[in-house]
Amino acid sequence: MMMRKIQLPFTQTQKVRYERAIERLQSLSSTVNSDASVIVTDTIPVNHEDAFLKGHGTSEVDGELLATVCGVVERVDKLVYVRTLRARYKPEVGDIVVGRVIEVAQKRWRVELNFTQDGVLMLSSMNMPDGSQRRRTSVDELNMRNIFVEHDVVCAEVRSIQHDGSLQLHARSQKYGKLEKGQLLKVDPYLVKRSKHHFHYIESLGIDLIIGCNGFIWVGEHVEVRDPVMMIDDQKDAEMISSSSSTKEQSHTPLETRQNICRIGNAIRVLSNLGFTVTVEVITETLNLSNSKNIDIHNMLGSEFHVVVAENEAERRREKRKK
Repeated sequence: MMMRKIQLPFTQTQKVRYERAIERLQSLSSTVNSDASVIVTDTIPVNHEDAFLKGHGTSEVDGELLATVCGVVERVDKLVYVRTLRARYKPEVGDIVVGRVIEVAQKRWRVELNFTQDGVLMLSSMNMPDGSQRRRTSVDELNMRNIFVEHDVVCAEVRSIQHDGSLQLHARSQKYGKLEKGQLLKVDPYLVKRSKHHFHYIESLGIDLIIGCNGFIWVGEHVEVRDPVMMIDDQKDAEMISSSSSTKEQSHTPLETRQNICRIGNAIRVLSNLGFTVTVEVITETLNLSNSKNIDIHNMLGSEFHVVVAENEAERRREKRKK
């Protein structure tokens, strides 16, 4: 268990409470899994009688499985690998990523992805706004800025990794595309675990949460994903209706929704500061904790709430261990 040091103006009491919570977390981690943290050449205990697969960060030498990098041992079925800590984003095909457009070029957009190189989203790999499936024309290329412009936040999927390390993206689904009415957060990529679901809808708050594998997280107002055919019908109907009043109404985000976005955003910032894994379950629990303690949104980033979250996480893991 590796905890980062945070620079906050702790009082003496808060400092003692925080250090005590961190000690409990470290002891729980070492007790539950003694080989969790490894350095180079450390032996990783495995049952040689059962078949196992050597993953990233491991090597078999003289019948022993050794770690070739520093990190945490992870086991997925028969696969054993070492997840490096505080490492850069390491892309895989199929990753859900969130990024920011930095350039509109010929038939492509360049997207910042918190990676050593920028991602490339080709016009041909982009779902058209009207939902139609057709070949891209010169007119589409001229109208690229009607889809994305610089500084737009977008969601896409890693399509392929080129020989030079650059990433090819695609957004051929209605769940991908431009993200609006929210805020973009950045955490260390190692705090995000790959899972089957990276799109989350917190129904009670009306908030969409997209946890990108690259460490960019989007928190925004909920948007309904509609069927392409329905989108075309809606577009035809919209041409017959005056949009003066409706456009203003649609562009307005209710105060309560904006407060929920800020509260979730601050919960993620606190988890990131403490070095805790960022999942929708932990985010929701941190959110509920701030509400139960009657902590204002702007006070969530203060010293006291960081201590409370650390103590709550230690208690949660202790209860989980009992079960």
